[in-house]
Amino acid sequence: MGVEVSVEGLTKSFGSQKIWEDVTFTLPEGEVSALLGPSGTGKSVFLKSLIGLLRPEQGKIIIDGTDILQCTAKELYEIRKLFGVLFQDGALFGSMDLFDNVAFPLREHTKKSESEIRDIVMEKLELTGLTGAEGKLPGEISGGMRKRAGLARALVLDPEIILVDEPDSGLDPVRTTYLAQLLIDINAQIDATILIVTHNINLARTVPDNLGMLYRKKLVMFGPREVLLTSEEPAVRQFLRGSKLGPIGMSEEKDDAQMREEMKQAEQGHNDGSPGDDELKGVPPQMQPTPGSPERKGEIRREKRVAEMMDDLPVEAQKAIREEWASRGHGNGRSTAPAAATATAGATTSGDTASTAGVDDHYGSDEN
Repeated sequence: MGVEVSVEGLTKSFGSQKIWEDVTFTLPEGEVSALLGPSGTGKSVFLKSLIGLLRPEQGKIIIDGTDILQCTAKELYEIRKLFGVLFQDGALFGSMDLFDNVAFPLREHTKKSESEIRDIVMEKLELTGLTGAEGKLPGEISGGMRKRAGLARALVLDPEIILVDEPDSGLDPVRTTYLAQLLIDINAQIDATILIVTHNINLARTVPDNLGMLYRKKLVMFGPREVLLTSEEPAVRQFLRGSKLGPIGMSEEKDDAQMREEMKQAEQGHNDGSPGDDELKGVPPQMQPTPGSPERKGEIRREKRVAEMMDDLPVEAQKAIREEWASRGHGNGRSTAPAAATATAGATTSGDTASTAGVDDHYGSDEN
């Protein structure tokens, strides 16, 4: 099962340039989370900090009970074995064929025989659609294939935490959907904690259980995906729409004069190419595991956790959560939803808050 990753008061700078500060949130065990933000806000820096490649100046990164900013080099080495990382460009060794690239972590960190290594490598290559390409060098294949080879390598040690940096980079929309589906299926199979850094709005809206956004050196918000997807916070709304209208400019932010001018242009009928509000209204259904896959345990835990915090969530987020629970029979096609979900599905007023009555009866003791 995946492990919880807790970040507390994290601050990172390069010289006098502050990248982000006081970042605090928790990646729940076995759930899929995504992190958004304009280019240059330090999302990739954040991933590298989680695995100890970069060292923030302040804060804590607690993984499986260990603060990796305070632990010994030996403890950090062991913690890193929990991770599988898909870097933005695949980060393959150019002089090795795909088989040896994928086999590298097994040869480096295990004492498995070459026969065992071959079985594992070929299984992961098949899983990522690369059967038959194992003898090719990274320079002989497309960027999308390199991305999938990087994912195969990230999976060979059956990691408990998977970090994915820009999974759609170098992929067309169809292959991006296949890769997103693969991540959901992997989560169902091995119950790993997954964090995806992405600019792909469709992926961000449909794949993760939790969603966050970095902007202006701060974590704007992080929590159940419905909270961010229904937010009226200007930077969040602008980013999700891909619009010029809002505080985000060509640089990270724009001044009031530019904002007023762009709003004036829009009122005069200028079309900046972004979709209208109606096209991105509401919360789309979340991607589910491929039929025949195991039930996603992270989803079960997530639903119970969200039910317990329901009263504290914004009203529009509560409404979106209840509507999806009702439409899916509350999780992977269950026919029985908790009383808290069914009694209030479709509620629209601020007084319609849910208790968690019936949640424990629905889930029983299945927390694993």
